[in-house]
Amino acid sequence: MLYATHAEINLHALTVNARALRERAGGRKVLAAVKANAYGHGAVNVAHVLERRRLVDWFGVATVPEGIELRDAGVSLPILKLSHSFPEELAEQLAAGITPTVVDGASAVLVARVAGDMGRVNVHLAVDTGMGRIGCTPEGAVPVARRIDELGLVLEGVFTHLPVSDTPEGHDFTVDQLRLFADTVAAIQADRAARGLPPVPLVHGGASAAVLGHDLAGLTMVRPGVSLYGMYPDPTTPRTVDLEPVMSVHSRVSMVKRVPAGATVGYGRTWRAPTDRWIATVPIGYGDGFSRLNSNVGRMLVNGRSFPIAGRVCMDQTMLDLGAEDDHGVRPGNKVIILGADGDQRITADELAERARTINYEVTTLVTPRVTRMPY
Repeated sequence: MLYATHAEINLHALTVNARALRERAGGRKVLAAVKANAYGHGAVNVAHVLERRRLVDWFGVATVPEGIELRDAGVSLPILKLSHSFPEELAEQLAAGITPTVVDGASAVLVARVAGDMGRVNVHLAVDTGMGRIGCTPEGAVPVARRIDELGLVLEGVFTHLPVSDTPEGHDFTVDQLRLFADTVAAIQADRAARGLPPVPLVHGGASAAVLGHDLAGLTMVRPGVSLYGMYPDPTTPRTVDLEPVMSVHSRVSMVKRVPAGATVGYGRTWRAPTDRWIATVPIGYGDGFSRLNSNVGRMLVNGRSFPIAGRVCMDQTMLDLGAEDDHGVRPGNKVIILGADGDQRITADELAERARTINYEVTTLVTPRVTRMPY
């Protein structure tokens, strides 16, 4: 059933983006970030497409339930939980084959204790090179790596994260971060060699912005996220890969009515008709993830034309100002584009993000579960 308000997920565009990013990665393994329901795009459908078409090698999630959802759906590729795990969730995580992240010696001890007689468990070590979020210090990385080995765990990967790789202003900081990370990894590898151990195979620190705009030397795996879904991390990020938007959001006109000059529309009576006006109601609101910051300033597309929002965005409905004349051509049942293209008109995630004073990541991620995803 096609519900009035729904999101269409273009799996061809997803495939095109993934292929282009894999080529850009230059033979490195690719971990697809599918956390937060694949940035709102539907993690299970996204993962199935990427796995079946052999476009990625790993998936990355933020929570244990996200990883279990993929396993329950039949996803078999390795899954890395990209953040620290708490004691009460580790047993379920390990049973589902979701690789844990170790952030210090104590977290390594915890993984080993919970693993018990499960056999040798693979872990990835996070190193904080400047993000300030999780991970051991660079100078503490070798001792933690040794501790991982002593506990009988398998150090499969070492990774870091880059906070400003998406902008020109952050270029020098990012270069310094990558250099520090490379030195840290080199120290870990040298220590392992001295102890007769093989090198750590997976070295990763390149999310979308680094893949698009930085030297990936020394990395054996990259972690694209937002770029998979057809969005650049920042308006200033180099367009080294052509990306196609994967999500569009649609609804339909539920009612068209005429209001007299001076009449107000919506909560708070923040919009007043300057003349007799035609108003259309659309069944989408902030309960669907359409921000209230679009109130009185946003727009939607109907029949290839752009119409401004009249009044405040409600939880479930939003009103459009169709103008003073009955030449708008808008009728109940007409398709409405909230995100996407209609004729020569297009509303992008970047436009919605700018209006809401946020980033395009949040625009798609906040599309709520009641908005049915329709893959095609």
